[in-house]
Amino acid sequence: MFWEAVGAVVLGFALSWTAAHRFGGRLPSRRVVLGAGVLGSLFGALITHAALGPGHALGTVLGAVAVAAVVLSLLLRPAGRLRRSAATQT
Repeated sequence: MFWEAVGAVVLGFALSWTAAHRFGGRLPSRRVVLGAGVLGSLFGALITHAALGPGHALGTVLGAVAVAAVVLSLLLRPAGRLRRSAATQT
């Protein structure tokens, strides 16, 4: 489980760094993105390891990356849309 967690953290960091580099204007601060990617991958590794059991290291790491990608996608803001307050929409 230790090496699965280390692999998940490394891949979650790489995924979040890539997302911060590619979608920098549509994401919050880099610190938030990197933290969310790493924590999302750790949580994904925990859930996937609990579901698959021991002996499925590749599946655990793939599940961790999938959960990290979902967490990072929740941070994305829409591109090209102006934010208007609720008072001006009436």
